[in-house]
Order: sequence, then structure tokens, then C-alpha cells
Amino acid sequence: MVFFRIVAKDGEARAGKIQTARGLFDTPIFMPVATQGSVKALDGDDLVSLNSHMVLGNAYHLYLRPGVDVITKLGGLHRFMGWNRSILTDSGGYQGFSLRHLRRISEDGILFRSHIDGSSHNLTPEVVIKIQEDLGSDIMMPLDECAPYNASELDVEIAVHRTKRWMDRSLSVKSDNRQKLFGIIQGGIFTEFRQQSVEALSSFDLPGYAIGGLSVGESKKEMYSIAGSTARMLSDKKPRYLMGVGAPEDLVECVYRGIDMFDCVLPTRIARNGAIYTSEGRMNITTARNKTLDCPLDLGCDCYTCSRFSVAYVHHLFKAKEYSAYRLATIHNLRFLINLMENMRVAIIGNEFASFKSEFLHRYGVSVH
Repeated sequence: MVFFRIVAKDGEARAGKIQTARGLFDTPIFMPVATQGSVKALDGDDLVSLNSHMVLGNAYHLYLRPGVDVITKLGGLHRFMGWNRSILTDSGGYQGFSLRHLRRISEDGILFRSHIDGSSHNLTPEVVIKIQEDLGSDIMMPLDECAPYNASELDVEIAVHRTKRWMDRSLSVKSDNRQKLFGIIQGGIFTEFRQQSVEALSSFDLPGYAIGGLSVGESKKEMYSIAGSTARMLSDKKPRYLMGVGAPEDLVECVYRGIDMFDCVLPTRIARNGAIYTSEGRMNITTARNKTLDCPLDLGCDCYTCSRFSVAYVHHLFKAKEYSAYRLATIHNLRFLINLMENMRVAIIGNEFASFKSEFLHRYGVSVH
């Protein structure tokens, strides 16, 4: 079984296909985030209707609650979630960055104090692989060290080398060949450390590579530059996954630079706060001018929300604090991004991506980088 193949290229942008044990899907792809086994406000049927083929779960959070033993006894993460399509699980390495007040990093791993009950848990590279094998995800991520944006060159270099050593330990215990283990490229905003990380992890000949440590405080210009230069360092024959990036303009800019896979909590988080993606930029659904607006959230959208309800109705639901407001807004924002990925794929295959990028960003109201 061929895991990844490219079907078309336009400049650096790629259209491809990924085959997991759960099915075949197209790239570029955006993965909705189901941190705790659920995409907030949605169920599996909603995700299928959006044409979502892979979601992202988090090994650290699922390990804490409900516990891997519970999920294993109930048939694994796919059955537990009622989701028959592909799942990628993150390791908890990002929580080592975001939960700095609750963790201590050493060569052994990351010692966390649970945000739920204060209990201590030592996540080593070996433990993280065991958790994900028990969960049964299709793609696993190894434990890595994500240095903050303002880290010194020395700290970034330490993180790069530690991430490589942890990768080595992860591979030494991996036992399920059906699950694909990606490597994570670190190096902050330093090109030389990104190159070191690529060279170190490429020696393992992994099925795919993620670019970590971006969207953590750097400017968009810096993020695009590092994502693009790192993508060019990586093998042209492996999928490239940019972790934690999901604003529409960022997806377009980074597909242009050769990225294939994305995930981010942004579209669902802002949806619950009334921020709606449209082809002409973000809209605040709660503003007064939307109270009587009798049209879809976005005229070009084919989602359930846009096909059934008006801007005025969704505005009303938010003002009335109805739970359905969060579901309808989330459906729309995710479908907007998935549709954007589908349209980018068409443009790549048609050798029209440069004009697609320019037109989309101009209409969306952001400058072209």
C-alpha cells in the first residue's frame, strides 16, 4: 500500500493522496481538532457531511480523561468516537509548550501536573507511543520539545537535538506497522536549526514529517518564510504537515509553499464566539446590522447552515444564547475551510494556483506575501 503520492504540482503547491488503514483521501487537507475525542459542538455525522476525512485527537488529554484503559476496553478511539474515518493523534508535546506552568521537561520526558486534579504524570517518548498504539490512531506523532518564540539560540538547539533523541526512542518501541509515525521538525525561526532538524529526522526515513514550533508568537511573515524554507528542505515524496495553523489566509499561503496537511482549533473556537468566515473576510455575526439580513452566511458556501438558515436567524441564536448557534457556526467555519482546501486542489491540478491565491487573498482582504 502506497501511503502518499503526488498527483499534481503547481510551483511548490502539491495535490496528493494519502492512504491509511481507514481509507484514501486527498491533500491538501485541513483536519478538524477533536482534542478530547470530539470536535466541539459537532458529531461524526456532521463531520461526514462536511466531507472531513481525518480529525485530530490528543493523546495527552485522552490519557488523562477518560483514560486509555477505558477507550481500549470500548474498542479503541475510532469506535469510542463513532468515527470510521482516519484519526491523527498528537503526542502532548505541544502541551509541554502551552502548559508551561504545569510541566517540567527533562531528558527523560515531560512531567505534567494534571490540569484536572493536580496528579503527576511522566510522559516519556516510550509512554506516548504506547498510549497512541492503544488508542489505535492512523497517524501518530512522537513526543517533541517545542521551544517558545522568544527562546535563545541555545535553547532552540537543545530542543532540536532532544527531539531527535526522543524520535529514536519512539521508534525503538513502536510495534504496530499499520500506524504511521511522523517526525516533527523543530528549530524555531532559525534556518540553520531547521536544517539540522530535517537532516537528523530524515535519516529515519519516516512516512511523513510535521513542521512544529510555528504559530507560537512569530509574525505571519516569519511563519510563512520558515514554513516554506523547511518544506523545501524536506523530501518531495513525503507528506508535509504544518501543525496548529488554520486561518484561511495562512492555509492559502502555506499550500503555496508546499504544505499538505493542517490542523487548528481556530475555526471552531472563533465560531463559538460568533466569528464567521466568509469569502470577503471574517464577519461578526452579533453586530446589529445582521439582525434582519436575509441571506446565507456566505453566498458561495454549500454547508448545512448556509443552505437552510439566514444570517438573521444565526444572529438571533447567538443573541439568545441558544446552543444551536455554536453548532451552526462551527459547521459553517469548518466547511468553509474544507471547501477552501478542495478549491485549492482543483487550482493546483489546473495549474492555476498563483491566480487562485491572488484572487482569494484580495477578496478576503489580506495582502499577498
